[in-house]
Amino acid sequence: MEKLQGVLYEEESIRLFIAVTVVMGGWAAWMTGKACASTWRPYWTVFLYMLVLGAVVRFLHFALFGGTLLSAQYYLVDMAVVQVFAAIGYRQMRTRQMVTKYNWLYAPLGPLSWRSRV
Repeated sequence: MEKLQGVLYEEESIRLFIAVTVVMGGWAAWMTGKACASTWRPYWTVFLYMLVLGAVVRFLHFALFGGTLLSAQYYLVDMAVVQVFAAIGYRQMRTRQMVTKYNWLYAPLGPLSWRSRV
């Protein structure tokens, strides 16, 4: 895990990266993805929201733990993590919508996809 320090995170412990980026940022991204899907917005709006959330996560690293604020490398890492969580939240909600609102057309095919009943 120490090999990842300097590549994925800059703090002295991976626990800080997991707490801020994965847990806090991931939860916010997942909820944002679900909210966008529940209002039938297209996925590109989620991507735009995640650009902002990635900056917020980077600011939290800077403000709370003395991380680098303007670092393209760490911003892209934070962005990748929140994008994954947002995509999962979006797809989970969209699947739930499709199989409940259009149950005569679609059946669930796992938690993140659906299939046609025809």
